[in-house]
Amino acid sequence: MSGDLVSDGAEDHCARHMGALEETWAEALEFTSEFTPEAFSRLTESLDPTWFEESLLTTGFVTIRRRRLTAERMMWLILGIALLRNWPITEVARRLEIALPGPDGSRTVASSALTQARARLGPDPMEWLFLRSSEAWANASADGDRWRGLALYAVDGTTLRVADSPENRAHFGSAAAGASRGVSGYPLMRAVVLMAVRSHLLAAAIFGPYAHGERALASSLWSSVPERSLVLVDRLYLQADVLVPLMTSGVDRHWLTRAKSKTKFVLIKHLGPGDDFVEFAVSRAARAKDPSLPTHFDARAIRYQRKGFRPEILLTSLTDAKRFPADELRRLYHERWEIELGFGEIKTDMLERLETLRSKSPTAVAQEMWGLLIAYNLVRLEMERLGKELHVEPTRISFIAALRSFVEQWLWASDTPSLGAIPKRLATMRDRLRHFVLPPRRPERVFPRAVKIKMSNYPRKRPVKSSSRKPAK
Repeated sequence: MSGDLVSDGAEDHCARHMGALEETWAEALEFTSEFTPEAFSRLTESLDPTWFEESLLTTGFVTIRRRRLTAERMMWLILGIALLRNWPITEVARRLEIALPGPDGSRTVASSALTQARARLGPDPMEWLFLRSSEAWANASADGDRWRGLALYAVDGTTLRVADSPENRAHFGSAAAGASRGVSGYPLMRAVVLMAVRSHLLAAAIFGPYAHGERALASSLWSSVPERSLVLVDRLYLQADVLVPLMTSGVDRHWLTRAKSKTKFVLIKHLGPGDDFVEFAVSRAARAKDPSLPTHFDARAIRYQRKGFRPEILLTSLTDAKRFPADELRRLYHERWEIELGFGEIKTDMLERLETLRSKSPTAVAQEMWGLLIAYNLVRLEMERLGKELHVEPTRISFIAALRSFVEQWLWASDTPSLGAIPKRLATMRDRLRHFVLPPRRPERVFPRAVKIKMSNYPRKRPVKSSSRKPAK
């Protein structure tokens, strides 16, 4: 009984302490809001201002000291870094007026101060902001464009280079030394995302060291998949320990993938031309690792062949042939390529083909990565809205045109002395973007994989350990 009394007293003390901190934080936010440019809220109206407050409170970021570089403003800086790829961080901070005015009215801030402020913020608030916003935007988008009652998602992985610092190389690692191309020149991050297929909005993401397996990372995203949905995946994920949990841990959640050349299954019955009900056996090794796996699971095998390609087999958990016609599934599977196009938009357009994050420590890399994903979703959300206005699919809007327009809006608003002119300016930008509606895709086109530009003739620069270098004579 005495233990209960001590526990209750501790809880009361914690509650009073948290109440005091929340009051202090509210005062700090009120002080900060007096200097926050209206352009931020108008340009990024999709980001609910309360999300910033909640992200800081939920992740335990509380500071009583009134700093020139507040936590909320640093979160805006991280978004600015993602959009202004080629700008020095100090210039991004100056242009967006991130620092509160000093005693002399100056907003100039040193690079070291920005580094320290980023370290104080850490990656957690940016991660929370991404998860909160992505859940609201991507799930609403997928819910509004269902296929036969199912929301469409895709999951896939990619790699990104990070700055070549000792900390990053120790944390993220590189390609295996035994790989055909040797150790990678830069440390590599492995990332897996869950994307709403028809809008490219990201619903969830996870990333980490290169050594982390893509399938394991993907499995951790299943909890973010809503009920009554279909997930398009690459055949890399064709494993019982990956796909069975997706089906069994939710209501009416399904998968669609392509068979591997050595995939084996048992025919149960024919459902139609090139359409079979089949059964997969789960290996003893898989069940030893995960005793919750069944000995068998059912699926559907759909055969098809595209002109110029060899015959393929699609595999899916959608076993109801009447509700989910085979011909529609044959066409639907090719929407899986949308996630590859999404990776291209991030790596080619936003990172401008450099594919390297600029931060030099693992925590700063995570912070920058979450900011990059939020910024990508902001651009994609604007594209979806414009598509609705023009009555075209979001994929018919040019991403690079939307990105440039978004950046131009941001920069123009930070410079303009007349905030009242912003709505008109945004309307002009949106009207200009109407000219970048892409023509409908032609699915009948077939192109072989080829490289237009050959690799450089220069030898690759490999990482060299300092201990292996010969001493200078």
